[in-house]
Amino acid sequence: MSSTLQKILSRLAIAGATVVAFSASAAAAEETLTIYTYESFISEWGPGAKVAAAFEKTCGCKVEYVGVADGVELLTRLKLEGEGSKADIVLGLDTNLVAEAKATELFAPHGLDTAGLKVPGGFSDDTFIPYDYGHFAVIYDTETLKNPPKSLKELVEGDASQKIVIEDPRTSTPGLGLLLWVKSVYGDKAGEAWAKLKDRVLTVTPGWSEAYGLFTKGEAPMVLSYTTSPAYHMVAENTERYQAASFAEGHYIQIEVAGMTKNTGEAELSRKFLTFMTGPEFQSIIPTTNWMMPVGATKEPLPEAFGKLVDPQKTFLMSPEEVAANRKAWIDEWLAAMSKN
Repeated sequence: MSSTLQKILSRLAIAGATVVAFSASAAAAEETLTIYTYESFISEWGPGAKVAAAFEKTCGCKVEYVGVADGVELLTRLKLEGEGSKADIVLGLDTNLVAEAKATELFAPHGLDTAGLKVPGGFSDDTFIPYDYGHFAVIYDTETLKNPPKSLKELVEGDASQKIVIEDPRTSTPGLGLLLWVKSVYGDKAGEAWAKLKDRVLTVTPGWSEAYGLFTKGEAPMVLSYTTSPAYHMVAENTERYQAASFAEGHYIQIEVAGMTKNTGEAELSRKFLTFMTGPEFQSIIPTTNWMMPVGATKEPLPEAFGKLVDPQKTFLMSPEEVAANRKAWIDEWLAAMSKN
């Protein structure tokens, strides 16, 4: 073989390797991570866009979101789609839905070390990873409600003309949270409590966004939300007009979680996202976009407003198994009470 031919073949081999490398790089760049989540997470003011941009810088991939009204709807959609779901990651379920979600057998263990994450009660699971938490609370407008309820009992038995907007427990994780809060306090008398409270309910919305929107438009002086919600108004709007009512009995907590699907075609990328989710980049985005408490270290201290929030002296949290075993019966109890004339 002549030296000239050898040079030509060598150059062709190098060129071929370059093409293969380029093609592999292009393929990697075209990887897409599909995340199912709730609408407020990907709203204009939510964390979705910032999270996607930050993660895309680390993965050479594209993040695509699929949004539904609220957290319970996520599980409902996943059940309907089954193994044909396009979801790689489901972000926005909470601990109240973990057992039911695992029972679908649509999720895979994450295999990650989550020992450094801190949540009240120390939640840990081999399939779902927490990314934030917050206590449910009645948020009230200080300009229209001078004497807010100081307990769940006062909310239930208070002035029926002072209305509250709540969310539907069949579709919404806050709605389910209120259902469990009432059950935690009232036990077997929860149905009677709902029958009294329904006179104060202006409307029941499918999800949190609709409820909070009605509240800020002045349709009702109270809404079911989180103890952290006033921080948004203090930081983003420079107002302390909207505050959380501190309830004597205590507050029910929501711990939000994410998990990867068993049939994801992007298992490695999904685990990479879950690892990113627990790191300081993601955790730093959460407090002032999702307006919840981070579960991991942030790059900077929380804004001063978070130090002014209601700090519940007692936390209610049922086990995922107890919720899964009773959710349908407790929702039926709620429906029966709310439909009475």
